[in-house]
This record gives sequence, structure tokens and C-alpha cells, in this order.
Amino acid sequence: MDEKTLISVWHKSRTQIIQAQVAPALVLIAIMVLAAFNKFDTANDATKYLALGVAAATGILAIISQYAAVREGEALLVDLRKVEKRSALADKIADSRGLLSLSAIAIVGLGIAIFALVTWAVLG
Repeated sequence: MDEKTLISVWHKSRTQIIQAQVAPALVLIAIMVLAAFNKFDTANDATKYLALGVAAATGILAIISQYAAVREGEALLVDLRKVEKRSALADKIADSRGLLSLSAIAIVGLGIAIFALVTWAVLG
């Protein structure tokens, strides 16, 4: 692939990571609002477990999607390094491996931490 195509794929991967965060963010907002108004205090156990299940499912699917985009991005960086006479933008993108690896770690770590907080908010 040429530089322009690789950069286009890079931008699509970044967009995919960002878009994968929308649904879980909306679920988290809903759970946060319900918890803030103490709605889980009077909810039955089935409702609480359903809220946790929905949060977990959305979060896990988002993490999988984001992690896949990161892995594809890592492969893209290898290909981009092989392009001769790269532009300054291509050089910057090709040097992003460390940030990409950090993103993968953050995606998983923050996902686990947020689910722990959601569990605490729902179950008390």
C-alpha cells in the first residue's frame, strides 16, 4: 500500500476507537444518573444484575472493538515504516507505536476499573 492509503486506514482505525466509546458512555451516563438519584436502592436484585449485565456487555464489546483497532494500527505502523520518502505526517504516525501500546493497556485497565465502579454504584 502507498502512504496515502495507509494514512487513510490509520484515520479509520482511530475513528473506530472513538466511535466504540459512544455506546458504553451512554450506558454509563444512564447508570450514573440512576445511581445519583438512588434508584438502585429500591430496585430488586434482577434489575441490578440486568444493569450490570448491560454495562458489562457494552463495555466488553467496546473493548474488543477498540483492541482490534489498536492491533490493526500496530500492523499499519509496520507497513508505514516500509514506505520510502515518507511525509512528516507519515513519520509521526510511524513513530506512534509506544502511544498505541499505551492505549491498549489503558483500554483494558480503564474498562476493568470502570466496571468495578459501576458494580459499586449499582450494588452499593
